[in-house]
Amino acid sequence: MKELRVGFGAIESSSADTLIRLAIDEDLGELGDITSAALLPSDSLGSVRLVARSKGVLAGLAVVERLVASFELEEHWHPKLADGDRVERGRVIARLSGPMRSLLGFERPALNFLQHMSGIATLTDRFVGAVAGTRALIMDTRKTTPGWRDLEKYAVRCGGGVNHRFGLFDAVLIKDNHLAWLQSVMGLSVSQAIAASIKAARANVPPGTTTEIEVDSLGQLECALLCAPDIILVDNFDPESLAVAVRRRDAVAPAVKLEASGGVNLDSAAVLARTGVDRISVGALTHSAPALDIAVDYEVGTVA
Repeated sequence: MKELRVGFGAIESSSADTLIRLAIDEDLGELGDITSAALLPSDSLGSVRLVARSKGVLAGLAVVERLVASFELEEHWHPKLADGDRVERGRVIARLSGPMRSLLGFERPALNFLQHMSGIATLTDRFVGAVAGTRALIMDTRKTTPGWRDLEKYAVRCGGGVNHRFGLFDAVLIKDNHLAWLQSVMGLSVSQAIAASIKAARANVPPGTTTEIEVDSLGQLECALLCAPDIILVDNFDPESLAVAVRRRDAVAPAVKLEASGGVNLDSAAVLARTGVDRISVGALTHSAPALDIAVDYEVGTVA
């Protein structure tokens, strides 16, 4: 798993470049910005500033910087903050100057990246704050926008969260449908399916690969604990059952990490964290985060 990967590296850069190309192409099409071409002389200059309209945590400036380069404006790009910084309403995030046609072409793609990613970072930060003082890590899921996974998971890290697996390729997660198939087709009991799946996973993946299994009852938990996978995902447990699960883990297989999931919100995250679980995975971080309100404002009376 890539839980410890932080920062904006080669993988994020590649994803950003791909999405930037798509963003520019879908916005400008074959004709370009016909409004600006009709209204503004080609040599018009100006300056803009990116301003926070609400408080939150920034993510996406690393992408916006690459977008600036795509419009050949990098010499006049002046960021005041960085990804992961907290921002208050009214705070200037960055300033940029250059040809007005370029600035206006830059505006919407820049805000789409910055608002979406900062929204994810801000929501993640709220979840992290909700479980402060406990051992629980706030983790994302694979419930991401197609094509955006690397950037959305980067935004989670900017907000203080931890990345779960990036795809089906980098960690084993044995889910209910895997177990259902083994029971239905192979004729195994649930306990046999749990034991067989963990054994098969360990035998057929590269050494060091994290092995996790999902359970949805205390009975399944007991079976899984005897096999001691790296992580047991306890899905949709109420707080009382989760507390029992933690106690059973501590008694039977203390090295196994417990992960809670299933419709987690800010209120329930705090309650679940107090049971002693190690991880809480939250799909809402990436599939339901509201955009952070950020604007690009023209600076009246200025030129490049």
